[in-house]
Amino acid sequence: APLWGPSAAPRAPPVCPGVEGTALSLVAAYRTDEGQPWVLPVVKKVEQMIANDNSLNHEYLPILGLPEFRANASRIALGDDSPAIKENRIGSVQSLGGTGALRIGAEFLRRWYNGNNNTATPVYVSAPSWENHNSVFMDAGFKDIRTYHYWDAAKRGLDLQGLLGDMEKAPEFSIFILHACAHNPTGTDPTPDQWKQIAAVMKRRFLFPFFDSAYQGFASGSLDKDAWAVRYFVSEGFELFCAQSFSKNFGLYNERVGNLTVVGKDADNVQRVLSQMEKIVRTTWSNPPSQGARIVATTLSSPQLFAEWYDNVKTMADRVLLMRSELRSRLESLGTPGTWNHITEQIGMFSFTGLNPKQVEYMIKEKHIYLMASGRINMCGLTTKNLDYVAKSIHEAVTKIQ
Repeated sequence: APLWGPSAAPRAPPVCPGVEGTALSLVAAYRTDEGQPWVLPVVKKVEQMIANDNSLNHEYLPILGLPEFRANASRIALGDDSPAIKENRIGSVQSLGGTGALRIGAEFLRRWYNGNNNTATPVYVSAPSWENHNSVFMDAGFKDIRTYHYWDAAKRGLDLQGLLGDMEKAPEFSIFILHACAHNPTGTDPTPDQWKQIAAVMKRRFLFPFFDSAYQGFASGSLDKDAWAVRYFVSEGFELFCAQSFSKNFGLYNERVGNLTVVGKDADNVQRVLSQMEKIVRTTWSNPPSQGARIVATTLSSPQLFAEWYDNVKTMADRVLLMRSELRSRLESLGTPGTWNHITEQIGMFSFTGLNPKQVEYMIKEKHIYLMASGRINMCGLTTKNLDYVAKSIHEAVTKIQ
């Protein structure tokens, strides 16, 4: 096959082939009740402030990024009263979205984590997970990507025993990718008590936690609740990485605003890590773009703008939570076979409905409702206008197709 040209790569099929329908398999982005993208009012306001600030220019940022962005991003992940911040043993790298943060972290770990060649160090990813987790670590040179138990399809919930069992069996110093909140794609998170059990095993087995935090604030409407797991691990003395994305909680999808927070044993250690990460960034994107980082930094460093942003985030979180409760109540009032409490117990943008592939096929072909073969839907595709139709269609699919 040619390297490029029309026959080099197959084209992906359209999301909604040939017919206008209800797309519940939307890309991971928020939509309003009208099905439209939403520019946060606080973002519009801050963009205007930046445009009117004559002291700003387009000079290069430092290689590691805008200092006030990095400091504020790590602060909201770890909390104002974080022992790691007080002890000056945190550092951060501005990155191109959460994916960039994962990649810089992965590149560093392959080179310097446990000795200076970690290609054979196992990297564990949840089953299922966001598909990019596998790809980022493979492309960074890791050869042994494994899965750990996570989703229990029968219970429609977390397989805690399977997860803990995999951690017990994992070789010491393995790397575990953990979703900080709003697990993608299942929407199922461990409870604080379950996180404590996970941390205890990881500490005893010398496993490295690499958190991916893509939905802080967006998941529950509370920044603190959504960062609970990361902060608990820090309080337990872990060294860890946390990749943060501001795509969802600021609606800045195309600005590529991310941050990699590094928590180490001491300040000296963290500085050594950052000096190596600086070398990795230099050959990856050299230095990062400023616009999105300025928007986030300006917002997070002003109490008034922060309060407005928090309110905007809560608007998004509350709409998703409302769609969950409305869908569940409709399915239950229709008497749809099975249990539907998992829809409101899951959190964040996605829900694993529990529909099987044949039922999904029925939804697509007969009802023109587009969802993933796994039964995963994006809750933002639901609106007050299509809820009834979607609920009745799920009811029909479950009743007619076993």
